[in-house]
Amino acid sequence: MYKLTEIVKSLPETIPFVGPEAQERNRGSVFLARIGANESVFGPSESAIEAMRNTVRDVWQYGDPENHDLRCALAHHLNIDFDQVVVGEGIDGLLGYLTRMTVSSGVNVVTSLGAYPTFGYHVEGNGGNLVKVPYCDDHEDVNALLKAAERHKAALIYLANPDNPMGTAHKAEVVSAMIDRVPENCLLVLDEAYIECAPAVIPPPVDVESKKVIRLRTFSKVYGMAGARVGYAIGHRDLIACFEKLRNHFGMCRISQAGALAALADQSYVRATSARIAEARLRIAEIAKLNGLKAINSFANFVAVDCGKDGDFAKKVMAELIKQGIFVRMPFAAPQNRCIRLTAGKVSDLKHFERALPIALQSAKD
Repeated sequence: MYKLTEIVKSLPETIPFVGPEAQERNRGSVFLARIGANESVFGPSESAIEAMRNTVRDVWQYGDPENHDLRCALAHHLNIDFDQVVVGEGIDGLLGYLTRMTVSSGVNVVTSLGAYPTFGYHVEGNGGNLVKVPYCDDHEDVNALLKAAERHKAALIYLANPDNPMGTAHKAEVVSAMIDRVPENCLLVLDEAYIECAPAVIPPPVDVESKKVIRLRTFSKVYGMAGARVGYAIGHRDLIACFEKLRNHFGMCRISQAGALAALADQSYVRATSARIAEARLRIAEIAKLNGLKAINSFANFVAVDCGKDGDFAKKVMAELIKQGIFVRMPFAAPQNRCIRLTAGKVSDLKHFERALPIALQSAKD
């Protein structure tokens, strides 16, 4: 008989995300619009596709365990040194490594109530205690997070900017001031998965000399490579070096490495995709307004649409949209769960959503 750790035995049996594929199997048909998982429906650049295609024949080889070429390119792109960036299996993988490095049984960690749940799963999986701070006006509450970290002597503070699931963001000066105020012996985990969607006033300057912050970014969103699982962390070289002690050195696929390298070099595509995302956000807001709803101002590649009532009502709206073949999700904690959340999709995706939304709203009211 196998033996589980006490931590694992204490954890609830949860399925954090029911993927669109599982829902399609249950429905017996594919979705008309896959706009629920914050993926980029616009996909990767042609140069990234070509690089991955050309690398397929070499997939019998492991990927470079040092991710050398990609780390060099990222360092050049960010104007930092090679040893101030580490590559991993998406932000999720890097969060797993980071929490293993910093969280053990009984350690307190501060996050927002309703923020990206995967971070919390990693914390609790290492025996840590999650201290959750409510949102304020659909924004993560910077001051409350800092106060909670001070009060609970937290090892980590998690902040996504732009935020998931609401898409709101704090300006650079707010985040910079927050970094300055991080308590002693605490680290700010700044998740910038959607930073390429945001205007220049959002990201603070990259400061890799600070030991108070580590920044996480990804190729999953604007770069359109969610399935390739490529993320990276930026921080002080002493902290970045610690990843080498426990990361999966062969965790990166050679094909993913090649695609990310080509994608990073094609910044014109990144800018064009960001513009398409911005257009789609405006269109979603228009559709919401036409149906008497309000879209939350988003700086990410998705939009949270306020359904105007409570979480139960929003859940009914979501269920009806899914029934009509529109894959969307919703925040899981009140009061943000009054919203549904949908990806900034293609014109065809949003036409399907525009058709389905009034039907879903009427069904939820009946």
